[in-house]
Amino acid sequence: MKIETEAKLRHSGLRPTRQRVALASLLFAKGDRHLTVEELHEEAIAAKVPVSLATVYNTLHQFTEAGLIRVLAVESNRTYFDTNVSDHHHFFVEEDNQVLDIPVNNIAIDNLPEPPEGMEIAHVDVIVRLRRKPV
Repeated sequence: MKIETEAKLRHSGLRPTRQRVALASLLFAKGDRHLTVEELHEEAIAAKVPVSLATVYNTLHQFTEAGLIRVLAVESNRTYFDTNVSDHHHFFVEEDNQVLDIPVNNIAIDNLPEPPEGMEIAHVDVIVRLRRKPV
């Protein structure tokens, strides 16, 4: 697993430092998921990986720039990082602060506006907010 993680980092143009390898191992070990900086930091502390919150923050942003993960700005005060970098959309369960993938073929995006000259649409994020029905 460590060798695969190091290769993944190198392939993305990142030097596989001890902390990057440890955080990438935690991040990708559980398959596709969505988590915050604080959640990954808690996992690192529980796994006895000595990293600061600032290091986790910086590392996640480096992973984002390298294309390993993507950022989901679900709320103004909470950013999630998604290990699934394919084009897909999300449900957000408000009461639980939980992000769930929407199956790829369940949404069609039509009639997008023409981007300004010299620009192209890089990605369209759809976040469908959910709450439980009152009983």
